[in-house]
Amino acid sequence: MHPLRLLADIGGTNIRLAWQASPTGPLNDTRVLPCAQFPTVDAALAAYLKEVGVPSPREAAFGIANPVTGDAIRMTNHSWSFSQRAVREAFGFERLVVINDFTALALALPLLTPDLLRQVGGGEGVAGSAIALVGPGTGLGVSGLVFPPGSTAGVPLSGEGGHVTLAAQTQREFDVLNILQERYGHVSAERAVCGAGLVDLYHAVRRLAQRGGKEVSSAAQVTELALQSNDPLALEALDLFCGFLGSVAGNLALTLGARGGVYLGGGMVPRLGTWFDKSSFRARFEAKGRFQSYLAAIPCWIIDPTVTPALYGASRALDIAGAE
Repeated sequence: MHPLRLLADIGGTNIRLAWQASPTGPLNDTRVLPCAQFPTVDAALAAYLKEVGVPSPREAAFGIANPVTGDAIRMTNHSWSFSQRAVREAFGFERLVVINDFTALALALPLLTPDLLRQVGGGEGVAGSAIALVGPGTGLGVSGLVFPPGSTAGVPLSGEGGHVTLAAQTQREFDVLNILQERYGHVSAERAVCGAGLVDLYHAVRRLAQRGGKEVSSAAQVTELALQSNDPLALEALDLFCGFLGSVAGNLALTLGARGGVYLGGGMVPRLGTWFDKSSFRARFEAKGRFQSYLAAIPCWIIDPTVTPALYGASRALDIAGAE
């Protein structure tokens, strides 16, 4: 009999939870809980287990929006911090695996069926070639899968690619990034390509315009101004966001040789609908000089945000850890 598994996808805004009765079984009692409602990750886990009423799981796997470099975890985009050992002891887990959330999502990419994906440009992915993953949300997640000879599942890449330095390509982008640099010093890709980044982009273009615009405090407000009210400053900020995302995704595709395709995760891009297809994303993805034709052939896919593939990826991480 397989031990019960508790699975968690911990982002900067929400924690998604489910449990499995076996490694190949379905996800049960999937829940999405706001992180802000709980003082600690332990409190969120305990609340979930109490609500669904399952026996104490013997195994657990977490994908978390944070680098995992040792026992201590301190989240970059939320206040939670915890010791893996302490969590394991508190809940009586015989095994606990904690990995980066986009590493978990990367592990699940081969499981995604065509009905869960929407293609934006490019041709057919090349089987056996590397695939890339990037996704803006509370932060900017980056990962990928490479396929050594004979491998069908792929080897996930764990890194912090969202914190690479962001480069401007136009004078307007230089002006915008100068404003962000005044505030942050180092302007990483995540500073512009995430929820808070979209707000900062709007504030920057509003400052450069020296007139118009509205007070905003969330990415949802900027998106609504752009897509519902046709606010010109919001539309410019949103297109800057998409252009920067395209540039970052193109860089990642070149770095990995991701001829298998680029997957777009996170919750922000799907909310833009088909407007995203008309944005500067794809043009900037391909705008790499002599390698334009190389990138033009690479497909990009938007992952359906209603599914929770990272939870399956976390489960796969338990299987991989058990096989080592």
